[in-house]
Amino acid sequence: MAAINQASSFMRTKTSTSSPSSSSHRLIITRASIHLPKISTANLDIFTPNLASNISMVQEMHKFSRITPKNPTSNPNVHPDHEVILEKLYLILEAVSDRVEMHKNIGEQRNNWNSLLLTCINTITLSAATMAGIASAITSVPGAPLETLKLSSSFLYLAATGMLVIMNKIQPSQLVEEQRNAARLFKQLESEIKTKIAISKPTLSDVNDAMEKVLALDRAYPLPLLGVMLEKFPAKVEPAVWWPEKPTTSKRRNDKNGWSVDLEEEMREIIKVLEVKDKDDYVRLGEKALKLNKGLAVAGPLLTGLGAIGSAFLASAPHSSWAMVLGVMGGAMASVVNTIQHGGQVGMVFEMYRSNAGFFKMMQESIESNLKERDVGRRENGEVFEMKVALQLGRSLSELRDVAASSSRKGKDVEEFGSKLF
Repeated sequence: MAAINQASSFMRTKTSTSSPSSSSHRLIITRASIHLPKISTANLDIFTPNLASNISMVQEMHKFSRITPKNPTSNPNVHPDHEVILEKLYLILEAVSDRVEMHKNIGEQRNNWNSLLLTCINTITLSAATMAGIASAITSVPGAPLETLKLSSSFLYLAATGMLVIMNKIQPSQLVEEQRNAARLFKQLESEIKTKIAISKPTLSDVNDAMEKVLALDRAYPLPLLGVMLEKFPAKVEPAVWWPEKPTTSKRRNDKNGWSVDLEEEMREIIKVLEVKDKDDYVRLGEKALKLNKGLAVAGPLLTGLGAIGSAFLASAPHSSWAMVLGVMGGAMASVVNTIQHGGQVGMVFEMYRSNAGFFKMMQESIESNLKERDVGRRENGEVFEMKVALQLGRSLSELRDVAASSSRKGKDVEEFGSKLF
């Protein structure tokens, strides 16, 4: 009511100070001020909540405009790059999720390759051997389709030889193990990125680190077969490497960060155990699997080729007995060799050993990178890192310390392996 009275007095004042030429307007304004309807206090209270809510909404909008201005760079308390960093991490996360599905699907496809090719090659080989046996049995039968059986057997043997050479070159079972490992590691990276987004404030360094890990995995486990396929019969067995190289920095020590002299010595002993026992053992097993795979890869096509030669010389007077042996026995032995190599997935076993050796090498480099960092504050927390190492090796903390103590006493003569998982 006080506001309405002030408005009425203001209107009367304006009327009294206006010029004589606007008398009609003064009359209208004066009458309006005189006949202004009275509003009760109860009616005014109806509008009060709406006015208060509108004012509070304007204040909130004003506050929001101060927090998120149109030009974020003008506010020193706002970090405009944070949204860009999150966007980059989400892009990397999307790419990693896509790679998980790609490696999983292609791994299933290559597993089907291994089963189907093995079945087809063995069927073709046994069919050729059967034809060769029938042909050798009817050499003395007049009018028998001897030449047809000989040509069919030779053709089947040649087809099996060509298919077997290709299969031995690409090693589908080994490819399946590569895709299986890649899918598992990409899932691990996916969970790592999600955790980093959820519980911390990512930086540009995190983006670069995630990008390097993705590219390192792409190099370690390529999807294409032509041009970039991993060498299936390398001259030397080396551990698989699927992590980016970490540069070591050297700065002054500033705090303990969960580390102690005893923990550092424990980690050095664990490195020794992993080097002389776990990694070397899997490298040695990988070399044996590689030699076996090479021998079987040569023996299979050689036997089918001999079977083709034997089938071609069936019913030849000077070479009849030897041709029959090569034609029949070559196919039978080739089927056995193929079953051992591809049914037993010798290539997959070699890749598994190589991957396990790479896992222990990665653990070594992870421990060494922490120990070489002189700035203890820049290391991973010592207690957390010790627990992570114990979990990766399938041991409790007390067992891990016992292994390190045993290594320090016996040196390279330690008998116990570092890992209890595999």
